[in-house]
Amino acid sequence: MYRVIFHNDDYTTRDFVVLALMRYFHKGHAEATTLMLQIHTKGMGVAGVFPHDIATTKKAQVEAEARKQQMPLRLTVEPDDDGQEDDA
Repeated sequence: MYRVIFHNDDYTTRDFVVLALMRYFHKGHAEATTLMLQIHTKGMGVAGVFPHDIATTKKAQVEAEARKQQMPLRLTVEPDDDGQEDDA
């Protein structure tokens, strides 16, 4: 599984980050706002954990939308090392 990580920058608006979290990661408004504040204050935040193909697709979708809005938002996809594999 892979984490999709949002990285803070000085130009992407907070509103855009909240809307992206709601649209592409299906977060509610309150959860998206809380995560946006974490990204803003800590420099990054995990939007979700997905199989590799889904994680890379979500990254590409959000970054493409950011570019349309002329925002430099950067996301990364990293292996999830929490070791919480499903043993079922």
